Amino acid sequence: MKKILNDPQAYVDEMLDGLCLAHPELARRGEGGRVVARRGGAVAGKVGIVTGGGSGHLPVFLGYVGEGLLDSCAVGNVFAGPRMDDCIEAMRAADGGAGVLQLYGNYGGDRMNFEMAAEMLELEDMKTASVRVSDDVASAPPEQREKRRGVAGLVLVYKAAGARAAAGATLEEVAATARKANDACRTIGVALTPCVVPESGKPSFEIADDEVEFGMGIHGEPGIWRGPLKTADALADEMLERVLPELAVSRGDRLAVLVNSLGATPSEELYILYRRIATVLAGRGVDIAFSLVGRYATSMEMAGASLSVMKLDPDLEALLAAPATCPFWSVR
Repeated sequence: MKKILNDPQAYVDEMLDGLCLAHPELARRGEGGRVVARRGGAVAGKVGIVTGGGSGHLPVFLGYVGEGLLDSCAVGNVFAGPRMDDCIEAMRAADGGAGVLQLYGNYGGDRMNFEMAAEMLELEDMKTASVRVSDDVASAPPEQREKRRGVAGLVLVYKAAGARAAAGATLEEVAATARKANDACRTIGVALTPCVVPESGKPSFEIADDEVEFGMGIHGEPGIWRGPLKTADALADEMLERVLPELAVSRGDRLAVLVNSLGATPSEELYILYRRIATVLAGRGVDIAFSLVGRYATSMEMAGASLSVMKLDPDLEALLAAPATCPFWSVR
């Protein structure tokens, strides 16, 4: 293992220290400091949005705490869900009196701890709602979508729900927007190399130098197929064929497109993918109304990329275009 670190056991906490020092609008909260929230506290009268998940995926999850996005995040160890107590603290940090939406990826540990946190805080009369993002088409068939994992599509769902909350909507309205955005979003990824979790010091999986795994999850979960590395155009074509039919995309539709690096893949290669994606969509008479290319949801230093597509209506398009700012992204 070759990483820039001190003690593997201190990896997450030292990262959180550095993040909050670099971005003083953020603050650590809770016992152990495993909650990141807006330094100024919850916005009075606004629905709070809280997320959580394991470290190792920056900017997801904690990187999207900011105006027009999230209010707080419960932070776990690398690739491990946050503790229930940290979920509770994150919800309290997000509570401005109008209720709190839990908005997080569909993973078992996260789900269990957030559900218990909601039960406990509802006993204190906090009004809560929960939406689990499930955009990863590789992790379950369409008829079992409730079992799918949440991956890079989280970013687009955060943006839509955050904009709705910033506009003064009720908890029910913000939750409905999050569900609508999740239903409109699909993601597929490809992995070229593994990553190394600091605490273990070992690669998360093994793959030959000339192979690609299509559909692999962000923690190294098995994909749809593994085989010889294909060209960028061939990968882009198959990614589109995996996501577009589920959204019934047709001529005249408008989409949001996110081409995301899983960590080590450089921007140059992402733009080669985006070039093909944009060309194919234009040929089908489909417009890209909102595009993102870069590192938005990673898996440590894994080489690979993911494609997220959201089918837009005027409401979702306006929400994605609304102002927002956080340490890793801004919309003006």
